[in-house]
Amino acid sequence: MQTRNPFNSAVVVNPFMRDFDNLVRELTQPVWRQAPRERVPAADILESESGLTLFLDMPGLDAKAIQVKVENDVLTVQAERKAEPKAEGVNVRRQERVFGTFARSFALPDTVDATRVEAKYENGVLTLTLPRREESKPRVIEVKVQG
Repeated sequence: MQTRNPFNSAVVVNPFMRDFDNLVRELTQPVWRQAPRERVPAADILESESGLTLFLDMPGLDAKAIQVKVENDVLTVQAERKAEPKAEGVNVRRQERVFGTFARSFALPDTVDATRVEAKYENGVLTLTLPRREESKPRVIEVKVQG
């Protein structure tokens, strides 16, 4: 007697399992294959004594297509990747690269000096430097000895 693996996606036991399998497949798709409203660049945020540094993966963009703005303590990065025109007679067989406009926003903590944010784009990575406000930086207080 042959046993059947219920977790094998090739075997559709019933419509519920098929729907469940489709849902799992949809939820585990990489970000760049999801619907346009879900397209956001991956980000790393590092914190140090001097402030925060954000790294956003944005390969293939022209630096002029990237807009960074701070408004009401919210940092927003917006960009547009335009589709490359196809030559006449060329058909797309597969297209996984994402085109269009996307944005990502970050709420800034009170410790960040939003007037001194700097942005640099190099090798497909946008680096944002968010310095700490002077008054929020840790300071060492000298202990005076009396007597």
